[in-house]
Amino acid sequence: MPDVKNISVEDFHQIDLKTSILLDVREPSEALIHPVEGALQIPFFEFLKKVNTIPKGKPVYVFCTTGDRSEQAAEILADRGYEVYNVEGGVKNPPRKTTSIPKIPEPVATEAKPIATNVKPAAAPQIHTVDAKGAKCPGPIVQVDEAVKKASVGDEIHVEATEQAFASDVDVWCQRTGHELKSLDIKDDVIYATIVKRNAPPTDKKDFEHGKTFVVFSGDLDKAIASFIMANGAIAMGRPVTMFFTFWGVSILRRPEKVKVKKSLIGKMFGFMMPKGSKKLGLSQMNFGGIGAKMIRSVMKKNGVSSLEELIQSAVDKGVKLVACQMSMELMGIHHEELIDGVELGGVATMLGSAEKSDLTYFI
Repeated sequence: MPDVKNISVEDFHQIDLKTSILLDVREPSEALIHPVEGALQIPFFEFLKKVNTIPKGKPVYVFCTTGDRSEQAAEILADRGYEVYNVEGGVKNPPRKTTSIPKIPEPVATEAKPIATNVKPAAAPQIHTVDAKGAKCPGPIVQVDEAVKKASVGDEIHVEATEQAFASDVDVWCQRTGHELKSLDIKDDVIYATIVKRNAPPTDKKDFEHGKTFVVFSGDLDKAIASFIMANGAIAMGRPVTMFFTFWGVSILRRPEKVKVKKSLIGKMFGFMMPKGSKKLGLSQMNFGGIGAKMIRSVMKKNGVSSLEELIQSAVDKGVKLVACQMSMELMGIHHEELIDGVELGGVATMLGSAEKSDLTYFI
């Protein structure tokens, strides 16, 4: 067994950064909301391909939101000879001194060369503003794209948005289009992004590394089982896996218990009509008022096949990236608090960014 020691959250906040390495395996969206100063951020779904970049020689303290992902990451590090500690129970709201996501450093200044008298000096970069507050996916990204197209190379585009999924979308959009995301921050539920227009294309459009993307549109039990079986198989082969749940597929991720959230009348109606969690899903064929679903579950149990709930937990534990479409959630009155742990919010740019880095994309 790997030699992994557990520490409490209280002890975690007393760690000396000079003699230790803090390793954050949370999702980028989690780290954005509660950043931890001095931590090395490697999302769990990228951990295996980046594990060799973690320096040796200092104890490594691994943390996530719940303690599950960090425990697995800690065991992998222990197998590789690291002195490693897992923050038991996770770090949900770190009181440690925090800072916003660091900005990309400006290019190092070089000695200026004399400008020929017949050459006009370059125009100073302009600042463009995009007010996307209140806009829903894909509105914010569309507005960003339009503003960038009108700007000149080197200009800055300052964006304000209120849709949580925009934080993920704008990061992925910049990666795939070759523009620079200079800064990204959240304050008072408003996302502030600064984008610098670049004329260089993405450095490598073939960096998919055999990733797999599943767009789960259906809320049927049999299709959900098939999706998670393939996702678990793909990540077991060492492939990065993203599952994007949209429209009826979002119901798969709902918590079975009732969560107190304020809803409109339409939201309450959708909540009542839609299945509350994976255990309430019906079959796409021969459901017979739920009898068919119970029969399938019984047959699966007798044949030693993992239940849908076990497959979902396995996917989360192994680092499958679960993304819920925020636009679909808002149409149906579903709140983030109603989803199971480990689900992040995203929009169309997040899905397309994942698909571009995959060699296979499934629509289920």
